[in-house]
Amino acid sequence: MNIQQTRLITGASSGIGLALLKHWLAPDAPVIAVSRRATGHPTLHALREQGLPLRCINVDITQEEQLEYLAKNLEEEGIRLHQIINCAGLLHDAEIEMGPEKRLEDISLKNLQRGFAVNTFAPILLARHLLPRMDKKQTAVFASLSARVGSISDNHLGGWYSYRASKAAQNQLLRTLAIETRRRYPKLCVMALHPGTTDTPLSSPFQRNVPEGKLFSATRAAQQLATIIDSASEQEHGRFIAWDGKPIPW
Repeated sequence: MNIQQTRLITGASSGIGLALLKHWLAPDAPVIAVSRRATGHPTLHALREQGLPLRCINVDITQEEQLEYLAKNLEEEGIRLHQIINCAGLLHDAEIEMGPEKRLEDISLKNLQRGFAVNTFAPILLARHLLPRMDKKQTAVFASLSARVGSISDNHLGGWYSYRASKAAQNQLLRTLAIETRRRYPKLCVMALHPGTTDTPLSSPFQRNVPEGKLFSATRAAQQLATIIDSASEQEHGRFIAWDGKPIPW
């Protein structure tokens, strides 16, 4: 595996994460796919069978000990990363009867904790354990998928308490990370990215009122995000950026 140009993608077994993996994976462009069931995923298995430089690692990124294991594994193999892309996110989960809250009475501590575990705590813990595996000698990117509804100043509709708050908290953590890494990792660009409404399992129950032309396929969303990530510079460091490259107010 090319240790100088290796990408690591979390949430890589579905949706935008899988689409980004397909977009980037090539004989000279290794990718490490991280998800809870990466090794048994049929699409990822098929890509590996083609001889492409794809590494699949089963990790639940809400479990810090598993992130520690991942970091240790990469260190032991001498792998340096030039891009880390967090695509894991949670809006609803039928198994625990979790969905976006429409009113105050819908809020529960269990669902708040679950939403924050995935959308807030996991991204910053990912940075905590994997930034030491990034090469300080070259331009690098740490990007995490956020959402426009996480913008506090853009909140005019209300609702979706836990999702909005968990994404807003993620944004604050990433902004703070960007300030610290400007000194410690001068060639690193930290970004929060809004992919737009995308036709994935995360958004499928809520697509009815999406304006025509504003529902992106996962492939298109990945292409748009990849353009931003691959051209990232100091100008984008510490910014909240939409799929079209425009900044979003925090």
